[in-house]
Amino acid sequence: MSAILRVGGVTKRFGGLVAVDNVTFEVEEGEVFALIGPNGAGKTTLFNCVTGFYKPTLGTVTFRDRNLTGSPPHRTAKAGIARTFQNIRLFEYMSALDNVRLGHHCRMHSKLWDSLFKTPFERSEEKRITEHSMELLKLVGLERQSENYARNLAYGQQRRLEIARALATDPKLLLLDEPAAGFNPQEKVELMALVRTILKRGVTVFLIEHDMKVVMQASQRIVVLDHGEKIAEGPPAEVRNDQRVIEAYLGKSA
Repeated sequence: MSAILRVGGVTKRFGGLVAVDNVTFEVEEGEVFALIGPNGAGKTTLFNCVTGFYKPTLGTVTFRDRNLTGSPPHRTAKAGIARTFQNIRLFEYMSALDNVRLGHHCRMHSKLWDSLFKTPFERSEEKRITEHSMELLKLVGLERQSENYARNLAYGQQRRLEIARALATDPKLLLLDEPAAGFNPQEKVELMALVRTILKRGVTVFLIEHDMKVVMQASQRIVVLDHGEKIAEGPPAEVRNDQRVIEAYLGKSA
């Protein structure tokens, strides 16, 4: 395997606060890579640096050998990186289908002229987008909810809808920020099955997750942050037994 994402010495400061401190790692193509750590460790801040929501104070973000450091989110998405959010961000008063259709925006080729005059090209593209959106809804088990407003879906369904919308951007790397948060045990099993299906579609998965059972079962490699610093990296069994990781989660003994 080769690295699809390289994070090199990334630091993010907010005034005098160092949220991420000189973090370096690589995500290999075709794997599930997990980022874990206690609350406030800097995980979501690092995600934001990778996806262009924050510009790193120092360091580089390289995706498929292309320097994306500081690129805005729309350029990051067009390059092939998609994400979900810790707090669900759907268009509540739009249908599930339309939420996914919107995810195709960065891949559309129709021009303003095509939209104004409903050219054959525009109609063909809209048909293709709708069909692909329904395919993605089926992938996440929501095809029967396609016409329902996003706000009327159950919490777990909203989580899956956000994944479908992210997949609509046709990513090569999918970042999932706490995808199992609020899930019951059965929903977590279904989530892990969905992640495996996404991998089979040629999409690498990079996730933040607090549920250690999900992390240990789903991921091939793990990076651990504590107070913004990387304290461990390796396969699940190795990380689980790392003394610094145990101390970060449980606290040092007196």
